[in-house]
Amino acid sequence: MGEEELAYMSAAEQGRLIRERKLSPVELVQLCLKRIERYNPVLRAYITVCGEAALAAARQAELEIDRGDYRGPLHGIPFGVKDQLCTAGIRTTLGSRIFADHVPDFDATVITRLKEAGAILIGKENLHEFGKGGTHVFAHGQPRNPWNTERTPSSSSSGSGIAPAAGFCSGSLGEDTGGSIRGPAAANGVVGLRPTFGRVSRHGGIMYAWTADTIGPLTRTVEDNALFLRAIAGHDAHDALTSQRAVPDFSFVAGTDLKGMRLAVVTEMTWPDGVHPEVREAMEQAIEVLRALGATVGEISLPWAKHAIPLAMLTSDADVASMYLPLLRGRWGDFDAGTRSRMATAALVPAAIYSRAMRARAVVRKQILGAFENYDALLCPTSLKPAGLIDDTRETVQSKEDMAQRIILRRISTHPFGLANVPTLAVPAGFTKDGLPLSLQVAGRPFAEATVYRIGHAYERATTWHTRHPVLEQTTRGVRPAVVTE
Repeated sequence: MGEEELAYMSAAEQGRLIRERKLSPVELVQLCLKRIERYNPVLRAYITVCGEAALAAARQAELEIDRGDYRGPLHGIPFGVKDQLCTAGIRTTLGSRIFADHVPDFDATVITRLKEAGAILIGKENLHEFGKGGTHVFAHGQPRNPWNTERTPSSSSSGSGIAPAAGFCSGSLGEDTGGSIRGPAAANGVVGLRPTFGRVSRHGGIMYAWTADTIGPLTRTVEDNALFLRAIAGHDAHDALTSQRAVPDFSFVAGTDLKGMRLAVVTEMTWPDGVHPEVREAMEQAIEVLRALGATVGEISLPWAKHAIPLAMLTSDADVASMYLPLLRGRWGDFDAGTRSRMATAALVPAAIYSRAMRARAVVRKQILGAFENYDALLCPTSLKPAGLIDDTRETVQSKEDMAQRIILRRISTHPFGLANVPTLAVPAGFTKDGLPLSLQVAGRPFAEATVYRIGHAYERATTWHTRHPVLEQTTRGVRPAVVTE
């Protein structure tokens, strides 16, 4: 088996080979570390690589499997996590100079659960500072898209999208407030899920947008995504906001048709002014595929969805700023300029405005949830534009046009579902003529992850987009390694 074939194999298939003892966890981890060493200096998916610890865990996993102590489909599978999730004895930087030497003494619950499933932590992944997006200069190196290194890998779970796309690991954990899992999934050509708020514990995640932040998986296939979610989901006594609901086993992924499913394309989130023509074409083709699979696909207008963007940004940014006020006062110059200006602005939001915005959020959410009375899922592109040039996508706003293109258009397809706190899946849905990934987004009722997985899996099986992978020897050749300022 060739290196590329193994590196880009689905986690489910890697797991089957490990279970059958046709693949060693040590061999798989060594391959991932080799690829990280070769390509990470350019792509900067990882801030910290846990090489020795990962190899030790792989050797332990191999011993356990050899003696019959097989833990399940993720046993021996390497994973990475966004570097805002605490890891015992391993630094957790939040992508910031301020936390460059921060070393927690415990693991986040999601990491504990993956380790209990036998998965192997291989490293901490790059992100926008504090996981909030808008970073201009990355403290730990500029992350780059593996399909085209001049292009953005999107934000803020940048490294968590790059890593599985580049074959650096078999799956990642990211964090999503308004699109920070789904955006990188779309830009890097992988599958990303924002779970229902409360489905996954946030204990050990340094995240302060309390009413919206979620942790979820990014993987190469829908089946892999379901395996990771199954491992990390469920009630946690350390997080009072986790749900008591039972976690499905997601065995539905064996299905390949959508007979009886009622789907609706959201007009305002799919066909606004400014949607890229190749995104429009890919979406039209995706609709036809879903219809051919037996689904009824209609169209629905959610006119208040556009208000989700200012409402979510105002309230979430204010939540975050409230936690970092002492640092803003004491270490102003150590913040990235983008993060600093965003937080400082949010810190000035009056309590009365914040309260009114929170009430308005409930109104917008009600309209979105009302759509599920008639439809099983809602559809739109994950991103209305392909991954842009890195310099062009920095969020510098100097005019109304900048606000429309850099802020509103980039978020209109993801923020409404984030504000509604519903499960939302990004699935590869094509490529531009220049070879950049495109993505379909599927949103379901609260706690209906099984539904969005069923739709995403059926669509994935009916297409071949998930079988295409970047050729890193070509995309990284001649590119100067990203500058690291730590």
